[in-house]
Amino acid sequence: MKVLLLGSGGREHTLAWKIAQSKYCSKLYIAPGNAGTSLCGINITLSDSDVDEIKAFIIKENIDMLVVGPEQALVNGIYDAIHSDEACKHVIVIGPSKQGALLEGSKDYAKGFMQRNHIPTAAYRSFTKDNVAAAYDYIDSLKPPYVLKADGLAAGKGVLICEDVEEAKAEVKAMLLAAKFGKASEKLVIEECLKGIELSVFILTDAKSYLILPSAKDYKRIGENDTGLNTGGMGSVSPVPFADEEFMQKVEQRIIIPTVEGLKKEAIDYKGFIFFGLMNVAGDPYVIEYNVRLGDPETESVIPRIENDLLELFKHVGNQSLEQIQMHINPKATATIMLVSKGYPEKYEKNKIINNLDKVNDSLLFHAGTKYGEDNKVRTNGGRVLALTSFGNNLEEALAISYRNAEHIDFENKYYRPDIGRDVL
Repeated sequence: MKVLLLGSGGREHTLAWKIAQSKYCSKLYIAPGNAGTSLCGINITLSDSDVDEIKAFIIKENIDMLVVGPEQALVNGIYDAIHSDEACKHVIVIGPSKQGALLEGSKDYAKGFMQRNHIPTAAYRSFTKDNVAAAYDYIDSLKPPYVLKADGLAAGKGVLICEDVEEAKAEVKAMLLAAKFGKASEKLVIEECLKGIELSVFILTDAKSYLILPSAKDYKRIGENDTGLNTGGMGSVSPVPFADEEFMQKVEQRIIIPTVEGLKKEAIDYKGFIFFGLMNVAGDPYVIEYNVRLGDPETESVIPRIENDLLELFKHVGNQSLEQIQMHINPKATATIMLVSKGYPEKYEKNKIINNLDKVNDSLLFHAGTKYGEDNKVRTNGGRVLALTSFGNNLEEALAISYRNAEHIDFENKYYRPDIGRDVL
């Protein structure tokens, strides 16, 4: 099979690494990829969100399968564009239709879907610039902290947690009247704040049945003890110790099954991954958000634990025969540490030479923001630079190996969080 994988981060390098191992893979293209993905396949200069450009490449190169890493192409309707064209109807697309992608593309739509399908989530209301006063009144009816979410995609920056009422109202004004997040905040969702501990659960679905992937927990804040600004993720661990059999049964019965049945009932074409951002509230799971693709850096902890041939799973998604497959999971724990550029998630410098990549032992090294310089040396090319994933008989062992290798790798202004996994050990 000829496969095209969209994206350029750590998630995509992890998927490329796994796809390249498949007996079904004859050629793998990554668009646009990074220095790490070039070790698994052929990087091509192609925007991962330009639907027309992607479709033209698929037709030209006779691609058999499209695996979509990031969300933008899905929200832009890449699935529909391919399946409505006779020239590429045969292509298996791992990712939902444009309507399915609204589960991530619109917070308001996702909350409505959960409400219609009786899926536990925080109480909420949605507002536009036409009812700002009503938004202020709703804030007055809630207890702090206040959760404000831009309705549309805002590159992971559209969720604000405000500690006091004046700050919350100022942010409502900034989002709705001053377009703080552009078009993404033309509509605003205000939620009650759930108290608990977060985790990520993933399924792969063929629109009829589903497979549950390993659970994971990621760490979004830049600073130790979950302080400072939100990032794309500073590390992750898998499995999550508190996500035991009893808890996961609740997740499956109350959240996964009603979601898959809701998609069927509403005739939404959905073949791909669903990411459930969950909150464990005193032993009961609630949905904070849906994503319509794998998370990053959870992918770097989850995918290495899957022992199945990934393309075989994807072929069954395309054929809607996923119920024939059993998932095989490595029982060992994994821990991922993200090395980032100092200053991230705000201003940071790029193009720093990365040294000692050859000194990494017993860890998988996934590139996130890297490129080859003109001198053919690997250089930094983003805020999140590299992910180190290690296996261990337990989380402590996996973390120790990842941290040991994090010290070996060297680039100017390297930073990483020293406390990944500490809260669940």
